[in-house]
This record gives sequence, C-alpha cells and structure tokens, in this order.
Amino acid sequence: MINVSVMRKIAAAVFSFSAVMAFAQTPARARKVTFHEFTKAPEKAVQKQNPLIHDPEAVAAGQKLFALHCSECHGASAQGTRHAPALNDPAVREAPSGALFWVLTNGVVWHGMPVWSKLPEPQRWQLVTYIKSLH
Repeated sequence: MINVSVMRKIAAAVFSFSAVMAFAQTPARARKVTFHEFTKAPEKAVQKQNPLIHDPEAVAAGQKLFALHCSECHGASAQGTRHAPALNDPAVREAPSGALFWVLTNGVVWHGMPVWSKLPEPQRWQLVTYIKSLH
C-alpha cells in the first residue's frame, strides 16, 4: 500500500514537471516575457555598482563567457530562444547592473535558469558588462 504522503509528493512532482515542460515548449515570442525578476533583487543588491564598467576588456571577456555558459539558452547573440528570453531587450539594458548581477548570481530556477553563484564574481561582472553592452 502506497503512503498518501508519497502519492501527494509524486503528484506534485508530475504537476511541476508538466508546468515547466509546457512553459519551455512555448516559443519565446508567443509567451509574454517580463523581466520582473529584476524587481525581486534586494535594494542592497540593486545599489551595487559594476566594478568593471570602465574596463575595455570586460565586454570581450563577458562575450566569451556568454558563448560558453549562456548562449545555448539565450541564443548566440542574446536574441532569445524558445527556452529563454532575449537579453538584448531594452528592459535588460536599462535594469540596474546590481539587479542583473543578482539575477545572474541567484538564477531563475523555476524558469530553468541555473544559479551562477559558483562562477567567480569578476566573471559574473564581465557577463553583466557584456549584456549591458548589447544593442
């Protein structure tokens, strides 16, 4: 006999997996992509300034990191794919660098973006610098 608690956990897992799969299979241009994740960043994180903003090598380094870690989901030129939103969107460019760094560090796990806190902080700032440079 299966425990009711175990059955509830299985049902919850199946429901969660189904919801994630349904979201992932919806093309990015068909789903409304919002960047409300930036608003979830604590004020202390939002106020953080990018220490590499004036480093001319940070954009190139960030571009390489993006190609390695991010382009599979966000597209080679950050145009977005069916799996992840466009990062060349004005909402991303206009977001505070600290908020972008916070989202990058903490991920958006429910939507499939991994946590990048293990990536060294300077590399995360290089990614922020590159993303903010996109037009």
